[in-house]
Amino acid sequence: MHIHILGICGTFMGGIAAIARQAGHRVTGCDANVYPPMSDQLRGLGIDLIEGYEVDQLALHPDLWVIGNVVSRGNPLMEAILDARERFISGPQWLAEQVLAGRWVLALAGTHGKTTTASMLAWVLDRAGLAPGFLIGGVPVGFPVSARLGEGEHFVIEADEYDTAFFDKRSKFVHYRPRTAVLNNLEFDHADIFPDLAAIETQFHHLVRTVPRSGLVVRPADSPALDRVIERGLWSALETTGAGGQWQVDDLVEEADASGFDVLFEGRRLGRARLAAAGEHNRANALAVIAAARHAGVDPALAIEALASFPGVRRRLEIRGEADGVTVIDDFAHHPTAIATTIAGLRARMGGAGRILAVLEPRSNTMKLGVMRAALAGSLADADLSFCYAGSLDWSPREALAELGARASVHEDIDAMVAAIVAAAAAGDRILVMSNGGFQGIHGRLLDALGERERRAGMAGRGS
Repeated sequence: MHIHILGICGTFMGGIAAIARQAGHRVTGCDANVYPPMSDQLRGLGIDLIEGYEVDQLALHPDLWVIGNVVSRGNPLMEAILDARERFISGPQWLAEQVLAGRWVLALAGTHGKTTTASMLAWVLDRAGLAPGFLIGGVPVGFPVSARLGEGEHFVIEADEYDTAFFDKRSKFVHYRPRTAVLNNLEFDHADIFPDLAAIETQFHHLVRTVPRSGLVVRPADSPALDRVIERGLWSALETTGAGGQWQVDDLVEEADASGFDVLFEGRRLGRARLAAAGEHNRANALAVIAAARHAGVDPALAIEALASFPGVRRRLEIRGEADGVTVIDDFAHHPTAIATTIAGLRARMGGAGRILAVLEPRSNTMKLGVMRAALAGSLADADLSFCYAGSLDWSPREALAELGARASVHEDIDAMVAAIVAAAAAGDRILVMSNGGFQGIHGRLLDALGERERRAGMAGRGS
């Protein structure tokens, strides 16, 4: 079958393209911005890409058009597809019908932590010899790709609550029909499509309704929002993690590069875990993964052993480089809770040595709308200094960060921002860059400027 994908360079749709190609389909696609790294990955798979949404793509005559949720009414190619009464389908529905049907789906849902938890679970199942398929919204370091068809029965998917397509406003995850569902957490987000938290809770309720009697839902014990979801109906087994839950962490030892802890299930010690990913949130992720893997038939001792070698996910406290004694770190955090959690995780990893200079780009649709601005200062409170890029925001981050006083500054110009950060940074500091986009290459700019500062200092020292 020949499928043509609209919006192919997004992480999710690019993953569908890769899986479709592995399944033997002829795949082509288009997007408004065809650029690396996704464009290189797709072309490497033999997928032809077209820049833009011109109507002449109708001449390709694919058997099926697969539509990403970036496409809306008014898109010229989509309008032509509708006028021509061509066959089209959403990405999630295509995946559900062509790949997930009949497989043991393990879905990782939640406001935060989906990518890391999905990557952890795929890693554990792979180390257990189950050869799972997976589709993950980030780039797991331990795999060469973010999506694969897999050879085994199991399929791990990052289950996003964002809407499916312009013609299907249900959350993507409603299509996946998981046998194992992990609900990491639930907060208000995606203010561009959801009016309030209750609307998101309804979508999570719909997800829970699709889990069979033989299935399992895993959730933290201390989430009021998830309490409300479960109270609306549960037809499968339930296991809880964290304080008050069945799965717990005990005898925690924090180190500079890892944390060690015992894993308990209903009070019984199952093994000693070691996790390179820092922070309480990653320990919670690990508990959920062990629970989900156990449901899929993996002995907890083997899951614990596999997690010790989990190499992480790109853009999750990823070190991008070091210059003049200053380390530049990249993270995807963009929701206030994720920002606070990321800073706390880095602080735990540092063990009290050095300062954290937080650099934030409020780029997500929710942040651009200013819905979360009241929580912004609190999310950055544990950083020693904070730098916020105002960009084209319609609300004032200066007002939002006023309570931080001289510890926070706001910048409209990226070059001036880089200069201010470099002027403030000292040896031993960590510059933590947080954005869900490329942030105009600020990581490289910071490393270049720090390297130039080091070079000049060296020349001055030799001159004296």
